[in-house]
Amino acid sequence: MFQDFLSNMYYSNTGKEYLLAVLIFIGILAVLKIFKTIIVGRLKKLAGRSKTDFDDTIVEIISNIKPPIYFLIALYLGVRSLVLPDILEKVISAIFLLVLVYEAISALQKIIEYVVYKAMLKSGKEDEEANKSAIRTLSVIIKIILWSLGLILILGNLGVDVTSLIAGLGIGGIAVALALQNVLGDIFASFSIIIDKPFQVGDFIKIGEDIGEVEKIGIKTTRIRTPDGQQLIVSNKELTETRVQNFKRLEKRRALFTLGVIYETEKQKLENIPRLVEAIVMQNKIAEFDRCHFKSFGDFSLNFEVAFYVNSQDYVEYLDVLQEINLKIFEIFKKEGIEFAYPTSVEYQKKII
Repeated sequence: MFQDFLSNMYYSNTGKEYLLAVLIFIGILAVLKIFKTIIVGRLKKLAGRSKTDFDDTIVEIISNIKPPIYFLIALYLGVRSLVLPDILEKVISAIFLLVLVYEAISALQKIIEYVVYKAMLKSGKEDEEANKSAIRTLSVIIKIILWSLGLILILGNLGVDVTSLIAGLGIGGIAVALALQNVLGDIFASFSIIIDKPFQVGDFIKIGEDIGEVEKIGIKTTRIRTPDGQQLIVSNKELTETRVQNFKRLEKRRALFTLGVIYETEKQKLENIPRLVEAIVMQNKIAEFDRCHFKSFGDFSLNFEVAFYVNSQDYVEYLDVLQEINLKIFEIFKKEGIEFAYPTSVEYQKKII
């Protein structure tokens, strides 16, 4: 009776062919089960001992493959040995291809996100929130691109002519890009800022005439808090196209200003001014004297140019030192009888006899 079963035809296949398909299905399912439980477990242990975490990402991708996927792979390879109706074969092939494309896209997306995230970390100090924001946006873009390619691949394998579809996607992509060029420009500019890191959250920067502390680097805009409490919202594209001064990365700040004294000041007092200013600056622990010179004759004053450095990145601390030195200059000039100049005019009258 068993011999009859093996030799008889059942829906275009013999019993032997059905038995072979079942054995193939069971054998492949068993191999995949062993791979899942034993080999992947060993790979996890090896990945845990390695210095790099790229292998951890690969192992995680493999581990996340669900058991129904293994079942579907074994079923598909098993029924490939059977003669099936065209419609049934197309349905099985389409389901298998769809699942395969889905898993491949998921794996590629995780690998790309890993590479981008590592590139962001290597480019400077980690900014977790900004990196996550960028990766979320990049993830959406990657999904759209990969699924568009996956859809074309699936339809092409199902016998659909995808030439017109590719042409339509190309024209549609150009139209969308033209319509959203400003938005896309800001998005790509945000990636440039996050990866290149000309500034980070917490940095004190100057853009044109505006200064402030960076509060948030978004996908489209960056928010900056000015010293007077206002919040500036600047497009990321504008930030990549203009000159940005980052004061937080200064090792020290330079102070440069002019002191004007009256023309009636005695020569000896003029000669003492550089020495007096140097002594005042040197009294401050974080100030470094550079120079003080009688530079020019002004319209109503004799002008001394003063330059010194403050060894601090903190802008408020820099202002505190500058204020302290200015007050001491004012005090010592008053004590020495040196008068500051201010706009004055002198009228001369000629006496006619």
